[in-house]
Amino acid sequence: MKSIVELPQSPLQGLSVVDLVSQGESALQAFFEANPLYFLAVHGEPAHSSEAHEEIYGALPADLPYTHKYVFGYQDSSGQLAAMANVISDLLAHGIWHIGTFIVATARHGTGDAQVLYGSLEYWARQAGACWMRLGVVRGHLRAEAFWERQGYLQVAERSGIAMGRKLNSIRVMAKPLLDQSLPEYYALAARDRPASTNAA
Repeated sequence: MKSIVELPQSPLQGLSVVDLVSQGESALQAFFEANPLYFLAVHGEPAHSSEAHEEIYGALPADLPYTHKYVFGYQDSSGQLAAMANVISDLLAHGIWHIGTFIVATARHGTGDAQVLYGSLEYWARQAGACWMRLGVVRGHLRAEAFWERQGYLQVAERSGIAMGRKLNSIRVMAKPLLDQSLPEYYALAARDRPASTNAA
């Protein structure tokens, strides 16, 4: 049986973690619509009406092995989301945890909340067995690129011509070691990210 771990605790006072898969599709859709900056930067348009449904229930490609997909939010006392994350455990290989989406409300930009939330998420993943964190960031989404570089992520691959909404993007695949590891060790686990690979992200 595949291993499922408990969701992380919120590191920020006034916020609690909620499982969006079981109880949060409408709240997630409202959050996406109220915070369009990510979608404008990545898709070239606001979130569409089924965005939350696809975020929660959308299937990964059949050729990508993984253990579990977690979609959770950080909710305030009024029931509104302040942030959300989509995290996939053991993507490609055991020990590689992939951040599919990580969005913090626009009103919290510049407060340091994103870094605190991410730090807690990374700690949670590491405690659950993650050795590497992985994600994809759209080249040209400068705020996101800078944020992930500050968190210690290194580019391991780049995919071009990825259709996302109205845009055709280049994706920087980035990874971060959580233990004392080197990129050759990462490439040994994730063959599709090796420099010669031209597979889609």
